[in-house]
Amino acid sequence: MPGHIINTLEELRKVYPPAIERARIKTLTALDQHCQAFIALAPLVCLGTQNAEAGDVSPRGDAPGFVHVLDPVTLAMPDWPGNNRLDSFENIVVNPNVGLLFLIPGVDESLRINGVAAISTDPDLLNRWTVNGRNPRSVVIIRVREAFLHCGKALIRSRLWHAEARVERSALPSYGRMLKDQICIGDTAEQIEASVAEAYANRLY
Repeated sequence: MPGHIINTLEELRKVYPPAIERARIKTLTALDQHCQAFIALAPLVCLGTQNAEAGDVSPRGDAPGFVHVLDPVTLAMPDWPGNNRLDSFENIVVNPNVGLLFLIPGVDESLRINGVAAISTDPDLLNRWTVNGRNPRSVVIIRVREAFLHCGKALIRSRLWHAEARVERSALPSYGRMLKDQICIGDTAEQIEASVAEAYANRLY
């Protein structure tokens, strides 16, 4: 691995100046009105989890406000159908510490929440979400430890919400083609695409 590798906190702090005061003191231990308003407008949240070997991040999305604020220190997030790998959930079972990043289209700032998660199948919780007569299989309950707004530098640099920054889908092969090239499976790329299209059309909920 080229270059000098930072191995201690002391070495790390020699590279970076101290955080400015407002960055140091902005962490909340409960969700104020601004955090709750942000969550109500967010259609996408990235869920970070970790087991003993590695970390993982999974996108979770639905209509804005799909993550419910049960009280100022408790969130509830439905788990709609996915690929059933259960990477995030297996991680939560062995290590409940999680990180969340809430994103709102058109807003460069984001909301970061760190907390402790649990997976619930309580019927009263499941019934908070019903789409096409279906409820989620489970709900992730997050007990908030830290919450703070994150400045927009990363999203500004990436121009994530700029229409002219959009990438044409044709810039990459289809999902089915890429997956077929990556794994040894009997299905053709076209069969994979058809299966994915059916899932998108009929099994989002």
